[in-house]
Amino acid sequence: MILSLEFLLASGIGWTTACAIYLMLRGRTFPVVLGLTLLGYAVNVFIFAMGRLWVGMPPILDGTRPAADPLPQALVLTAIVIGFATTGLVIEMALRSRHEAGSDHVDGAEPGADAEPRP
Repeated sequence: MILSLEFLLASGIGWTTACAIYLMLRGRTFPVVLGLTLLGYAVNVFIFAMGRLWVGMPPILDGTRPAADPLPQALVLTAIVIGFATTGLVIEMALRSRHEAGSDHVDGAEPGADAEPRP
């Protein structure tokens, strides 16, 4: 059985997305942050793959031959920068929430604990 590159790429994106959704459904803040980051990676690879791979083609039109499309690469580069900043913000918010609530559970209290979160 010969696997195509398209199948492998689609499977990799699918598995990354599935792992990201699993992590985002966890009860702690750190796995949620990891899940959001993984989902961002999956979306970036998807956008990058949709732009196709052009070998030896110029990214600028010169009128003599076809040109590669630079838009997917620019979108992914911008998304990486925005994703890094967003991840930093979410981690800071999670640390602040842990400090305020005394727990890193997303609801602010441990499951099964009847005590109120500390002020």
